[in-house]
Amino acid sequence: MIDGLQEILYTLKQNKLRTALTAFGVFWGIFMLIFLLGAGRGMQNGVIDSFADNALDTIIIWSGTTSVAHNGQGLGRRVSYTDDDIEAIRHHIDGVRFVTGANSMGQGTVVYGSKTGFFDVYGIDDTYFKIRDQVPIRAGRTIQILDQEQTRKVAVIGSAVRDRLFGHDGNPIGAMIRVNNINLTVVGVFHDRNNNGRDSERLFVPYSTFTKTFGRGNQVHVIWARPDANVDGKVLEENIIELLKKRHNVSPDDRRAIQSFNFAEPAKMVKGMFVAINALIWFVGLGTLTAGIVGISNIMIITVKERTREIGIRKALGATPFSIVSTLLMESILVTGFAGYMGLVVGVGIVELMAYGLEVSGAKMDFFQRPEVDFQVAVTALVLLVVVGTLAGLIPAIRAAKIAPVEAMRSDG
Repeated sequence: MIDGLQEILYTLKQNKLRTALTAFGVFWGIFMLIFLLGAGRGMQNGVIDSFADNALDTIIIWSGTTSVAHNGQGLGRRVSYTDDDIEAIRHHIDGVRFVTGANSMGQGTVVYGSKTGFFDVYGIDDTYFKIRDQVPIRAGRTIQILDQEQTRKVAVIGSAVRDRLFGHDGNPIGAMIRVNNINLTVVGVFHDRNNNGRDSERLFVPYSTFTKTFGRGNQVHVIWARPDANVDGKVLEENIIELLKKRHNVSPDDRRAIQSFNFAEPAKMVKGMFVAINALIWFVGLGTLTAGIVGISNIMIITVKERTREIGIRKALGATPFSIVSTLLMESILVTGFAGYMGLVVGVGIVELMAYGLEVSGAKMDFFQRPEVDFQVAVTALVLLVVVGTLAGLIPAIRAAKIAPVEAMRSDG
């Protein structure tokens, strides 16, 4: 084994330039594949991150004004949702996992000690944060069902509210704040990245408390919903809108009175786009790798030609075809494996360096974040490269093993 390895290294040293160029082709192929995969994942993370803290199957429905006359109703009529609409969706629409409403009073005066701020105040029930389960709770808890049932005077505040009233490192849990002169106990802190973090400039109170304390009735400003697993969100969205149009005497052709946004639609487009991008990356990367593999095959053909007389002498002395093939294949595996491994290491290193640089610098790029390489994919690519490189050297090696000793001795190689 050691003698065979020394022989291979001697052969490679005799052709340093040719070996270096061939190895560089393999190195560059695996490096470009790893780099492109890492950059592609960075783009994908950035685009997915642009959905902020919304689950990708969330449906939002809000009201507008009528634009089509219907059943004696004129144009410009404002549609207003109520609790009854939420109950109707729960009982008459199949495939609804969660549905809830949010009521808003606009900005309220929020006071803690000597500090005052003006923030949006919303009334919600315990289902709201089940729908928006991607919104991180930084401290405490969310609104619970007992808060709703017992009309508790509690509030969950956004991180921006916390920073303004308590300081960035302050602990507001259990503190008493005044909202429009109504005392509320802070039970949780959330951080919502929507609207560039401005949605953290909010506070939520139980819907029952909001209704009775601030006198807003049973109005619902925005309806939030999520479908059951394996339910088409687009169909569910259409069914909910159809029901709401019937309940509020809105024309089926009116697109302004009841409006909606389904996160699943752009998410589906984004996923489809990245499937195409990843396919292109693999096409380019494998094409580059193929060029390196062709180089391996060529160098093996040249090696066999140059060593034809040597191979003939070895066969005449009793060398078996297996020993000849294995020696030549080891040369192919050594070059391919070493160059491929170096390409893998450098590629992963560059991607990790990019990720570290973005993190340390604090750079915020809307469509490029956290570039990374799947370790399993990287190792699979390297193993595939070695296998294909071995196969590339197999044909010339087999041809060499079939050469008759007499013909080999006549060769000028």
